[in-house]
Amino acid sequence: MLYYLFYPLRDVWFGFNVFKYITFRAAMASLTALLISIILGPIIIEWLKRLNFGENIRREHVESLYDLNKHKQGTPTMGGVLIILSITISTILWADIANMYVLVALASFLWLGLVGFTDDYLKVVNKRNLGLRPMKKLLSQVLLGILLSVYIMKFTPIPATLSVPFIKYFAHNLGVFYILVIVLVLTSASNAVNLTDGLDGLAIGCTVIAALAYSVLSYITGNFRFSDYLNIFYLPGSGELAVFCASIVGAGLGFLWFNSYPATVFMGDTGSLALGGALGVVAVFIKKELLLFLVGGIFVIEALSVVLQIIWYKTTKKRLFLMAPLHHHFQLLGWNESKITIRFWILAIIMALFSLATLKLQ
Repeated sequence: MLYYLFYPLRDVWFGFNVFKYITFRAAMASLTALLISIILGPIIIEWLKRLNFGENIRREHVESLYDLNKHKQGTPTMGGVLIILSITISTILWADIANMYVLVALASFLWLGLVGFTDDYLKVVNKRNLGLRPMKKLLSQVLLGILLSVYIMKFTPIPATLSVPFIKYFAHNLGVFYILVIVLVLTSASNAVNLTDGLDGLAIGCTVIAALAYSVLSYITGNFRFSDYLNIFYLPGSGELAVFCASIVGAGLGFLWFNSYPATVFMGDTGSLALGGALGVVAVFIKKELLLFLVGGIFVIEALSVVLQIIWYKTTKKRLFLMAPLHHHFQLLGWNESKITIRFWILAIIMALFSLATLKLQ
């Protein structure tokens, strides 16, 4: 919005010319989202407390884990509302709001935020860890994936092909099967972030790192010179997604201010489903779908640990890990919660940097 307000005034004062630069607007979007989170954080946390929207720590069948986390009982949840407000306001202010990639990404983000909010609300009202039925949650994600697929295949120049890291040329057209790819990327990204959200600051810290990487990737994809030099897919207009991703970075850092150990608020499904889905949508738009599994490697590891635990138990009647997702395994091994979180952040940074390095290896 500010782009349309101030950039036309560049003839009045040359300083307004800075609004045409995506890098400037991305940096300002991140700072704006950060400030909104910091300012509104105490207000929203107090509002959640008054509504008695507190976390219910599960005790049945997980007694050992309950002893480690019982101090979190009653901590305000649904803090994802703060994240959604910060990202939405910042994106509207600093991005080109006429850009369809930004609008679709923002709409997808809000839709998954609504799904997560409904899930959290039902949990709080019912006073138990059962919100939306898993099938309903999954169907809402699949529906979004299908709608996104239709939009991409009918109204954008984005090809129905996969960009494979380390491989220079891979242009096999997947046709209608590309719909399945989009649905899988969107649902897996959304749910993987949700599974990772189990320790103070863990999910939001890893999300900030992944969003920062995708902000860089979006800018490169929307810049002809960079994309041509690096031999990657060029999509005019996709550079604006860098502003959206930068908003996620700022909002995430602002939320981490309150979510760091010991957390005074949790994001809940309201935030985790929306953030994971947002990363998935951006990855699909800029043709870095498979790279998301490396950029968001921690999310993949966490989700994979759950899958392996289920398969292993059904096959051997024994547990592969002490508990899944993986961060709980380390908790039960006696690792301090903050140590687990920071070590996972370090791994996330390494994976994100390696992912950016693959651009030169193609």
